[in-house]
Amino acid sequence: MTTHRIGTREEWLAARLQLLNEEKELTRRSDEIAQRRQDLPWVRIDKDYQFETEQGTASLADLFRGRSQLLVYHFMFGPDFQAGCPSCSSIADSFNGITAHLVNHDVMFWAVSRAPLAKLLAYRQRMGWSFPWASSVDTGFNFDYSASYTPQQQSEGIEYNYRREKPMKTAAGQPGGAVAQFAAMCGTDAPVYTRERPGVSSFVQEDGAIYHCYSSYARGVDALWGMYQWFDRAPRGRNESGVWWRRHDEYPQLQESAGCCSHEAAAR
Repeated sequence: MTTHRIGTREEWLAARLQLLNEEKELTRRSDEIAQRRQDLPWVRIDKDYQFETEQGTASLADLFRGRSQLLVYHFMFGPDFQAGCPSCSSIADSFNGITAHLVNHDVMFWAVSRAPLAKLLAYRQRMGWSFPWASSVDTGFNFDYSASYTPQQQSEGIEYNYRREKPMKTAAGQPGGAVAQFAAMCGTDAPVYTRERPGVSSFVQEDGAIYHCYSSYARGVDALWGMYQWFDRAPRGRNESGVWWRRHDEYPQLQESAGCCSHEAAAR
């Protein structure tokens, strides 16, 4: 028997209309915040970053590919990872569909990670993705934009999401729970796993100069997490219990219930 509140259609409609007013308020507030993001001052970039791409070595300017705007997703995939972060992988499942729209509206999109390019491309093939992915393994880009940290920074306490974190504990006191589980899913340990962090950064190119415009981290990327937006509209929401999601090719019921996705998985 359900434990959820049961009501009449009239009661549902009254509650729904009240919620609609709050949703509209949230939408208007979201529009205001989007405008404030765009109103942030731009910071000129003078460093010469070099990335490895499928087309060869590329500068930050090259990543724009003729567009004036650039969006970068900081994908957690460190040099010592054996696979990409499961959470980042879930977020990236929506990237293929958006890139064509972005590039046709003067916005280039890239995922950037510190793992070597060959490892990134092999994982991309496994996951069935096609969006552009660049390796920053030999450049300081990730460190400058709060997406990667050195062991020394970690031991002293890193600054992530504009807040100072406590120093990482010794090996004997490493984080457990979800962090340790995610680390294991990436073939590494908690300290190595947490030296990489997720985020999104935006850049603009104007009059021959490149500027950093915006960066967001941690739960600031939740809005980009496509499956969360759908779960938040399901009757039981995210129904979270521990590390409940997997990479899309790791769910045990994939072949039985995923429909067309099962054919894609079988083809890979």
